[in-house]
Amino acid sequence: MKIHEYQAKELLAAAGAVVPRGIVATSVNEVLAAFDRLGGPVVLKAQVHAGGRGKGRFKNSGADFGGVKFIKTRDDCAKVADVMFKFPLVTKQTGADGQKVSKVLVQEAADIAREIYVGVVLDRTIGMPIMMACAEGGVEIEEVAARTPEKILKVPISPENGMQSFQARRLAFDLGFTGAQVAQAEKIMLALAKVFLDKDCSLAEINPLVVSPKGEVIVLDAKITFDDNALFRHPDIEKLLDESEENPAELRASRAGLSFITLTGNIGCLVNGAGLAMSTMDIIKYHGGEPANFLDVGGGANKEQVTEALRILLSDPSVKAVLINIFGGIMKCDIIANAVVAAFKEVKPKVPFVVRLEGTNVADGRRILQEAGLNLTTATDLTDAAKKVVAAAK
Repeated sequence: MKIHEYQAKELLAAAGAVVPRGIVATSVNEVLAAFDRLGGPVVLKAQVHAGGRGKGRFKNSGADFGGVKFIKTRDDCAKVADVMFKFPLVTKQTGADGQKVSKVLVQEAADIAREIYVGVVLDRTIGMPIMMACAEGGVEIEEVAARTPEKILKVPISPENGMQSFQARRLAFDLGFTGAQVAQAEKIMLALAKVFLDKDCSLAEINPLVVSPKGEVIVLDAKITFDDNALFRHPDIEKLLDESEENPAELRASRAGLSFITLTGNIGCLVNGAGLAMSTMDIIKYHGGEPANFLDVGGGANKEQVTEALRILLSDPSVKAVLINIFGGIMKCDIIANAVVAAFKEVKPKVPFVVRLEGTNVADGRRILQEAGLNLTTATDLTDAAKKVVAAAK
């Protein structure tokens, strides 16, 4: 689950980090009121769940600025805010259609002497969270890592004890902080690590963490995402979800207990098990097809979930064929076959279907499908299924 920049800053501030004053606005009038309250100059920051906002552009607006704009005057504030609310913001992460901006963060401007990157992620090679930091902040950290990996500093964080003060201080020195800046940077890094651990985050980053000409260390921008599987432990975090920023199909699937991600192909996939779903997409690609989605109905899928999964798949007009690939373990093949039959009768799909069943009670499952008289093709194995669904989609 993703949240907006202003929400990430609120979490960090609550943990002890220093963030600039800012006011969230949902209209041009609210932006102007915020400008008057903060006194200017300010920075207007479009709040969308996409990176690269500053380098983006507002589609069909004719404006030469992106989703982050420094503003000196009230008139300029009104003009820029009007564009932000009227036109979709296109970045490298939004796609060509862009993303509608419903909220704008009006933030007091900060003078910048230095920019630093700090982030916490899970390092799966050591099985622990690590804090990554780089003295070159404000740029794409992936580019820095690829070009000069030696500049990326890494500090492991104990899941039980959290980041220790001595670790944060040492990292602050390594990043070039001096004097009173060291204590300020230490406090912010400890806050970032605390939020990551306490809130079950999958990513928590500050980019940039800036030093002002006066030596103040400030969180200028922040991004936090959470592990969806841990949200049941954090009802306060669940409330931060902005549904207008979510893919409608993915949101609908989540409510049905399905793991679903929209892709750009034309072959719908309904599979049980994340690993099998990944393999199914791989073999579709191998045989010349393009998967339209990742969809894991889980090991205990029932009729209602299968039916909803088919509704979601078929609501995508780009889907020209569907592959149902089920390995019966916990979920027996005869049960899933009955669910597919019931779902077919309710949804009444108009595109070709290929079904591959394997595992517990597979003979019964195949017989149920054959006797149902449905407009679908059965497959004996995954290769056979992939070839048939790719041909059907063409």
